[in-house]
Amino acid sequence: MATGEQEQIETERKYDVDAGFVVPDLAGSGGAVRMTPPDVQHLAATYFDTDDLQLIGSHITLRRRTGGDDAGWHIKLPVGGDTRREVHFPLGQPGRTVPGEIAAEVARWSGGAPLRPVARLETQRTVRRLLDEAGQVLAEVADDRVTGSRPDPADPERWRPQDSWREVEVELKEGTPELLDAAAAGLAAAGARPSKSASKLARVLGTD
Repeated sequence: MATGEQEQIETERKYDVDAGFVVPDLAGSGGAVRMTPPDVQHLAATYFDTDDLQLIGSHITLRRRTGGDDAGWHIKLPVGGDTRREVHFPLGQPGRTVPGEIAAEVARWSGGAPLRPVARLETQRTVRRLLDEAGQVLAEVADDRVTGSRPDPADPERWRPQDSWREVEVELKEGTPELLDAAAAGLAAAGARPSKSASKLARVLGTD
């Protein structure tokens, strides 16, 4: 692994919701006995790709994100179904250039082509955690209010807002896939719908 590199497996499902959606209490889903009070986070992520979007064409995302519990550089790689492998690197200094060791991790898909900022997502995230009887976190329910921007064609150094929306994600921590199914039922009853977009990035770039 490169210096500071860490890996984790991420299994989650995404849902489209309306502006007035109220997140239901999902306690009782898949062994969860309690849902924690909301924890509000502010996230800002810049996504990088080649000019012809070779990474997202291979279902790979590369971003630098600040805020939340896992600020840093993230590479997301497909595994199958609702699951992806996520590789983390330290945050480092801000800038419009991908560090060499991180660019090398995606070179097989980018072909070594230059990587540039292609999108920016600013998210107000409200997290609620589903706990078991011992207080172990089984899953996180993230209620996201998102603004997505793309570089201004007239001035690539500036961002131009592209879209704003709200979505809910349920990510497994120590829970089982059955928890995802149970949470899906509870969210659907409250009016949530399976997301039409593969990812926030795909929605902003219009690549779905």
